[in-house]
Amino acid sequence: MKKGLATAVILSVSSVAAMHTINRVHSSACTAKNLLNNSENRYYEWRFGKIRYQKKGSGSPLLLVHDLTAGSSNYEYHRLINNLTGNHEIYSIDLLGYGLSDKPSMTYTNSLYEQLINDFITNVIKRKTSVVVTGESVSFVILACHNNPELINRLICINPQSLYLQNQIPSKQTALMKYFLEIPILGTFTYHVLVNRWMLEKIFRKQYFCRPDEVREKYISNYLEAAYAGGYGSKFAFASYVGKYMNLNILRELKDIDNSILMIGGEQEEDIQNTIDNYKYYNAAIEEVYIPGAKHLPQLETPDEMLEQINIFLGK
Repeated sequence: MKKGLATAVILSVSSVAAMHTINRVHSSACTAKNLLNNSENRYYEWRFGKIRYQKKGSGSPLLLVHDLTAGSSNYEYHRLINNLTGNHEIYSIDLLGYGLSDKPSMTYTNSLYEQLINDFITNVIKRKTSVVVTGESVSFVILACHNNPELINRLICINPQSLYLQNQIPSKQTALMKYFLEIPILGTFTYHVLVNRWMLEKIFRKQYFCRPDEVREKYISNYLEAAYAGGYGSKFAFASYVGKYMNLNILRELKDIDNSILMIGGEQEEDIQNTIDNYKYYNAAIEEVYIPGAKHLPQLETPDEMLEQINIFLGK
């Protein structure tokens, strides 16, 4: 009996040690190229942690806000930024828990990011600004528009999340998944299993891009590095994301805001026309346009077409 118990203990300790080693090796491999560090990085000392951002250009301010999916960062907009700087003062940020921003152990929520957007515009940009935002981040920017209308001017939403999915709140199952992912070593190991190069390649080719042959190796490498920069802290935003803690019902706010809003859909994005029609049902002032040959990330796949629509809407 004692021998069997000792064997079980040794195997358990060995398994934990092996997972810990794998976690460290994989994390180091994913960030070895140091792609996200450059001389253009600046940091805003927010009350919950440092926020990495870049500032370029001159003119009317324009804030670029990335999606909430694993590996997202301000790199999402890198093919647009230089072409916008002639007319706009561009600010592109990494949200808390993403990219090179701090990644504290906490629950990440829609309201948390609304506070970040409000504070960043107030303390860094210091002027009323227009915003370009992607996917699941659309909801907290709409919340910011509603609660602080003096801060946000025009709004461009790229492939917003469906209102049905946005309304889904944490359940016992999703809360348990969040808790499990936050467990030291084992939860970190699970994060490494779920977020890896193969997974990102698959998502890019099937969900983000209409034409898989247009997916570049550097896109995958930058997303992978963003997903692991900061070590084990990278898993906490992901845990809140899969736990649905970033979701929030925004129907009231959507109805009430009177900002000029353009929704841009990738023409091949699944069910995007129905999604945008639902937003327009609650706010009839929303304008819409669809970009041919694009899915979820037209700013990466078809940047020229995206640039054209941004310039038309904001005024070149």
